[in-house]
Amino acid sequence: MAKKTTAGSEQLLSEFKALVADTEQLLQHSVELTGDKAEALRGQINTSLQRARQALGSTEQALLQRGKEVLSDGEEYVREHPLQSLAIGAGVGFLLGLLVSRR
Repeated sequence: MAKKTTAGSEQLLSEFKALVADTEQLLQHSVELTGDKAEALRGQINTSLQRARQALGSTEQALLQRGKEVLSDGEEYVREHPLQSLAIGAGVGFLLGLLVSRR
């Protein structure tokens, strides 16, 4: 699942880089572009923005799904190993208590 998230992140990053490049191009040429050329460039930026939104949405869904899986795995582990989970929680609480009391 981590590979899917990484691929989604790379796709999202490339979409945003394309969007930034298109926006920079529009800003640089905004003075000299009029009419059809400006409309074409605006259309390209709009297309890039839509692709970036779609990539962001799919990445968000992948991260939500992965989070649900991790939560489910954690709950399953606690159900299967309640005493170990309790010991781990107590140990972490003890260490945090030591750290807080030193300050």
